[in-house]
Amino acid sequence: MVSSTDIARRIIEAVLAQRLAPGTRLGEQSLSMLFDCSRTLVREALVRLAARGIVTVSSRRGWYVVQPSHAEAREAFEARRVIETGLIRGTPHIDKTAIRRLRQHLRQEQAALKGDDVGQRSYLLGDFHVCLAECLGNQLLADTLRDFTARTTLIAMLYQSNHDAVQSCQDHADIVAALERGDTATAERLMAAHIGQVQAALRLGTPSDPLADLREALAPVREASAPSTAAASARKRGGKKPPSTPTRETYLGALL
Repeated sequence: MVSSTDIARRIIEAVLAQRLAPGTRLGEQSLSMLFDCSRTLVREALVRLAARGIVTVSSRRGWYVVQPSHAEAREAFEARRVIETGLIRGTPHIDKTAIRRLRQHLRQEQAALKGDDVGQRSYLLGDFHVCLAECLGNQLLADTLRDFTARTTLIAMLYQSNHDAVQSCQDHADIVAALERGDTATAERLMAAHIGQVQAALRLGTPSDPLADLREALAPVREASAPSTAAASARKRGGKKPPSTPTRETYLGALL
């Protein structure tokens, strides 16, 4: 029997895998059919995700995946930078079991980079940071990082990040190598640089207009022009008016 926690987890995983884009509508009825559960359970999951900043609700649109603003993007990366560098700084030693787990995660990332499943690759690159927090012994911050990583994944999709996945994987490998040597200062510096590079790769221009295609299709074929001087003179002389320019019709795109 599915629970609201299961539904919320699946939605987070879909975001990390870039399978749910910013602004995607999450209909209660559709989700209840998909998970074969009541709308009450779906609503409970969505309320939880709203509190975690992953989804939001509108009186007109219903539930949908958030579309972070420029300010929210900057805050999300800053929060991750503070949390992740602080976690590394506060852990002077990491045991061999944790290193083995991180090494296994790196192997999964490298295998995903060679495959065609972009979603799996995206999920693993984001999940590395959650895995690292768990290996450093702080489950509470690991849960928090999962949400922040999901939000920065949405930000990367919204603002068309051009960051290289291969470089991300290499950054992760360098961080793990520094931790294995016990060089937490270098690991902290590498983590700060890695998060900064991912943020710098964002194209923080104006997000694409979801109505762009419709606006172009509904653009007026002709522009209305002011009466010409020749037409005004002809009216004064009582002569024939030159052929009139068709009046401009209401441009529906301007109303959208």
